[in-house]
Amino acid sequence: MSPLLQEYTLQYYRQRQSHPGWFDLLSVTIGSMLDNAGEQETQAFLHQMGEKLAVRYPLGEARTVADLEDRINKVLAQFHWGFVDLRPCHNAIVIDHRALPAGDGVMTHGQWQLAMGAVLLGLYAGWLRSQGGSDRVGLSHEETDDGSLRFRYQA
Repeated sequence: MSPLLQEYTLQYYRQRQSHPGWFDLLSVTIGSMLDNAGEQETQAFLHQMGEKLAVRYPLGEARTVADLEDRINKVLAQFHWGFVDLRPCHNAIVIDHRALPAGDGVMTHGQWQLAMGAVLLGLYAGWLRSQGGSDRVGLSHEETDDGSLRFRYQA
């Protein structure tokens, strides 16, 4: 991560605070889902919840990738869910989601990343479809070394 982006991420964290109770509720809910339904079913459910959030919080029409990034960041700021950096890359759009809330510390970091990754996958898929994207163009979640979540929208 570049020093400028790292500083922006730290500044973002300094300006936001966690809301007690909400992370606890979310952690208990996701943990119970994992215990009772399993990982695959939980991921599918959380993905669907992300798609429903995309409908509830529409972006409006974005004319450029920079405009799309700005619109997404405005909604994420309302949620206190970090921010994105969108990059066109050959025939893809790479979405780096940074400054994701850390959760309540009860769920493992890996479980939290998978859960929020599933929600964000659904959210971004819904938003990209609303911009004219096709259901046939895939959106995938990729591992990163810097703690961010990376998504790739590519046919």
